[in-house]
Amino acid sequence: MPPTLASLVQHSALKLTVRAGADRLDTPVRWAHASELTDPVPYMDGGELLLVTATNLDAENAESMRRYVRRLAGAGVAGVGFAVGVNYDDIPTALLDAAEEADLPLLEVPRRTPFLAISKAVSAAIAADQYRAVTDGFEAQRELTKAALAGDGPADLLARLAAHIDGWAALYDTSGAVLAAAPDWAARRAARLTPDVERLRDRPAPASVVVGDSEDRVELQSLGTGRRARGALAVGTGAALGTAERYAVHSAVALLTLTTARSRSLQGAEQRLGAAVLRMLLAGQPDHARAVAGDLYGGLLDAPFRLLIAEAAAPAGFDLLTETMEAAAARSGEALLLVPEGERVVVLAADGGTAVAACAAYAEAQDDRAPREGAADDSDVIVGLSAPCGPIAVSAAYKQAEQALSVARRRGRALVEHEELAAGSVLPLLADDAVRAFADGMLRALYEHDAKGRGDLVASLRAWLSRHGQWDAAAADLGVHRHTLRYRMRRVEEILGRSLDDPDVRMELWLALKATEAAAPAED
Repeated sequence: MPPTLASLVQHSALKLTVRAGADRLDTPVRWAHASELTDPVPYMDGGELLLVTATNLDAENAESMRRYVRRLAGAGVAGVGFAVGVNYDDIPTALLDAAEEADLPLLEVPRRTPFLAISKAVSAAIAADQYRAVTDGFEAQRELTKAALAGDGPADLLARLAAHIDGWAALYDTSGAVLAAAPDWAARRAARLTPDVERLRDRPAPASVVVGDSEDRVELQSLGTGRRARGALAVGTGAALGTAERYAVHSAVALLTLTTARSRSLQGAEQRLGAAVLRMLLAGQPDHARAVAGDLYGGLLDAPFRLLIAEAAAPAGFDLLTETMEAAAARSGEALLLVPEGERVVVLAADGGTAVAACAAYAEAQDDRAPREGAADDSDVIVGLSAPCGPIAVSAAYKQAEQALSVARRRGRALVEHEELAAGSVLPLLADDAVRAFADGMLRALYEHDAKGRGDLVASLRAWLSRHGQWDAAAADLGVHRHTLRYRMRRVEEILGRSLDDPDVRMELWLALKATEAAAPAED
């Protein structure tokens, strides 16, 4: 900490004596300055220990000393050091009374203590304090860097930062949601600052703002160096940050910004991989797509998912929508396949997951917002959402999303789901004799195969189609091993002479099965 009047009084070599303002000795001293001017205030910055001998002062005039001391106190002078044995053998009573009245610390400086010695003591203490601050700052930087390189996420870095600033710290994503906080109790305090984070997000990075209430002083720092902030850091303390604390905060901002930039680079690589997976799915190659997806997107392909296509009036709309979905998916641990495609973006997201819910909430908020006059808002988007599907039906889902997007565009809505367009059912149409004849002709060879006791190909096909080509789920429904199911599907292709990779074939087989079910007599 910087030197105080108390530390100077306790300095054994200076021999200073407190004559007034003993209750103010904890006042920090920014500098020591000698001046014999009758009004030195215009040349003071505040926080100085003013050293005088009263050469030009009317030191025995009570009213003159009262005005002099009031001016010094009003300017924020830390205290006055009066040299005795030079012009006065003792501190004049008028000056003593004025100092006590203004509660301004007044120190007696013995003749054998030169003002230069006091100035040197203050300078040395300030230098030592600055050295400690820099040393502590570098130590904080080393600890924070180790935490960042550990790769365990931001929690450890925030915990170390909170310890260094003797306060709390929180990390926000671009939507203003709290990603992590330290200590744990700070998460609730940080959540109340989301509106401030949202306002900071709209300013070019880097940017900062000080907010807070009676609880603490909070400083928000944006993360990122590009057109838009990629997150924000909040630090809460009981007072303004000191030099060492400021070093720690700046180091944390730099490390989190680098981490964010690295994440964006990795995200770019993931998008390129996701684009390859999407192309394979659209080409009817689900097995190849799953092999390429690996652990990154494999989990997404193992359960029903939705395909959405979004268009925006400006890139900012894409940024806000995709960042909202990415943040929601990250918080819940969901995989999200996101592929920019010209002037729009294609997304595969888990059916019923938080990313789809976040997209719907974003669109609902856009619909609820009063429209501006003139051009569309830069954040406006329109989204078409497919029905739930599996890897073998992505091509059909893409068409569904495009149809829904077209309807959303025509109706002026932010989001339209394909289910809204297909609220009816075609099943009653399957009772037509021509449809039944088509179904009988398409499935006859499979029924004849099963009638000879060579396997249950029809039931296996029905289970596989109903599970969108998911081998494990369909095999579990049938109570067989997935290898057995794969063998049966190969036999279906051999017997029918048609590929199940063709979405039109899958559609026709599903309709044929439904038509057969509709024609079957009801059981008692």
